[in-house]
Amino acid sequence: MTETLHLPLHVAAAKRVFDILVALLGLLLTLPLWPLIALAIRLDSPGPVLYRQMRIGRMLPDRTEVFMMMKFRSMRTDAEKAGAVWAQRRDPRITRVGLFLRKTRLDELPQLVNVLRGDMAIIGPRPERPGFYQKLERSIPFFADRTAGIRPGITGLAQVNQGYDTCLEDVRNKAAFDHAYALALRDLRAWFLMDTSLALRTFTVMVTGRGQ
Repeated sequence: MTETLHLPLHVAAAKRVFDILVALLGLLLTLPLWPLIALAIRLDSPGPVLYRQMRIGRMLPDRTEVFMMMKFRSMRTDAEKAGAVWAQRRDPRITRVGLFLRKTRLDELPQLVNVLRGDMAIIGPRPERPGFYQKLERSIPFFADRTAGIRPGITGLAQVNQGYDTCLEDVRNKAAFDHAYALALRDLRAWFLMDTSLALRTFTVMVTGRGQ
């Protein structure tokens, strides 16, 4: 096993153990909520409870990973019948239950399964959609390097400092946060302080319902 592009071996190992432990704890604590969330979604709007979408994962020396990210559905089933579009403020596609799930970040609970599978981390860059990826890579210098050896995260420095992307400038700002996060991963102590701080900040957002 060799050192990844941005992640020293000892940091990568510690981060993966952290991810597995937090994901298992998160599932243990939240599983009683899953049937209630599923029932609320089904009663609020027709369609599946879970939403699966292809996302870009880690960039490795020989390939870039892709995976199916899971979320509780927060939009109408016809939200993207005309194709992928940016999110909007007060997005009319979001259901009433979906709005609550987004504000509390409960819609992202199924991503704990993605973490256990090794697709994602608890903390990391936001996983982008293939439909936007090439455009973003052309428009934002070093955009692809955000995930060089780093799994995308359920939450992260960019996610807690900024809401959903509504335009290219939002993504540009998030890319800067993602590169700043990558710098913290060069040192074990800096990584641990960063990840624990961001996990606590995300928990605060969930409890206070300040998500978007």
